Amino acid sequence: MDAADLAFAGAARQADLIRRREVSSRELTELYLERIARLDPQLNAFRVVFAERALAEAGQADARAKGGDPRPLLGVTVAVKDDMDVAGEPTMWGSAAHDGAAPADAEAVRRLRSAGAVILGKTHVPELTITPWTESVAFGATRNPWDVHRTPGGSSGGSGAAVAAGLTAAAMGSDGGGSIRIPAACCGVFGIKAQNGRVPTAPLVQPWHGLSTWGPIARRVADGALVLDAIKDGGPSFVEAAAREPGRLRIAVSVRTPPLAGVQADAEQLSGVEAVADALRGLGHEVIEREVDYPVATGSHVLTRYLRGVADQARAMPHPERLSRRTRGYRRLGSRIPDAVLERAKAAAAADERAIGRVFDGGVDALLTPVFTRRPPAVGEYDGMPAWWTFAGSVRFVPFCGAFNHTGQPAASVPATWTADGFPVGAQLVVPRDGEPVLLALAAQLEAALAWPDRRPSVGA
Repeated sequence: MDAADLAFAGAARQADLIRRREVSSRELTELYLERIARLDPQLNAFRVVFAERALAEAGQADARAKGGDPRPLLGVTVAVKDDMDVAGEPTMWGSAAHDGAAPADAEAVRRLRSAGAVILGKTHVPELTITPWTESVAFGATRNPWDVHRTPGGSSGGSGAAVAAGLTAAAMGSDGGGSIRIPAACCGVFGIKAQNGRVPTAPLVQPWHGLSTWGPIARRVADGALVLDAIKDGGPSFVEAAAREPGRLRIAVSVRTPPLAGVQADAEQLSGVEAVADALRGLGHEVIEREVDYPVATGSHVLTRYLRGVADQARAMPHPERLSRRTRGYRRLGSRIPDAVLERAKAAAAADERAIGRVFDGGVDALLTPVFTRRPPAVGEYDGMPAWWTFAGSVRFVPFCGAFNHTGQPAASVPATWTADGFPVGAQLVVPRDGEPVLLALAAQLEAALAWPDRRPSVGA
């Protein structure tokens, strides 16, 4: 394959090529470093690139490959979102309020290394990972490789843009209200949030009061499964699940937004749901219309945990006086939430999960929803806007994801279709707890039917 084909081959295929010694990890790492140097000035996906260290790690991986080392990610590059610690490097959180280098790898990063991955660099986030677009005063705007005038989403926007543009085999994201699924949908790639507690977040303890978890953004479902297997705590093999046929499933379609959103999905976003529903029917699945019955209070429970989580994170930063004006506004909003209200919101998660979970009654195996209500915002659309206006805009843009962080159910974003002008439209799949194997098998089947990895953006093709 040529250099571009290798760059877009994905983690699973690249790992196989390295095992077979048909390509070296050093060759692969050099390829990505060249592409980053050439393409990232247009995208601003990476906050820092570990060029020398990555090449050294690649050399070590090649030596191990010669000895038949069976590690699943041996020699494959993974980028890390800049809210996860990498030993010896500052964790910036998209902010000037950080201080000093991390003393050790985050547990998920340690597990990636143990699986043989080459850590390529750290990707941009909005300040404190607050917004569903990746722009910050400290580091500027990250741009979408499908349309550089639009956001790649957030808060894992750098990771989404890097994977979509072929700048890394896979990337880590975090998801406290959709922040893996949002950039995956913006960038025409696959992103999965496992159920709460499946992936360790150490050294962070219950980030955003238990809403957040870590997970992969990748071109292919098999790539995401490979990364998830490397970082998760126990459970079945997700790689094996992604390789299985899911069998005939019953899938509910819900397009109504949860309470408090104040807006419904437009025709462009509904077209993504329709495209996936049509593909599912063509694959032999039963597709039914059944709206999720979101409890009225669920939205307030999600937003309580989110806003208080932002406020607590802002207070914990070494130099909070350096936070941007808008982030200080978010801190004020979250600081008004009393401890008792926060604890009630957290305690309501189980009841909210039961209520939302009624969509799975009657043998329903999975839920299909939109991800957004509209096309992702233009870069700079919220420049200069205060926290309350930005917060309201975020809720209106992406109301479909946060409930499943609160209830803890596994959820993924899959590329559904492309618009007439070539912009990706995503759709969300949700399953009950412990349903990741079904979710991965179904997503892999859709990937084969919709062939989304065959598409490449203008920046990176």
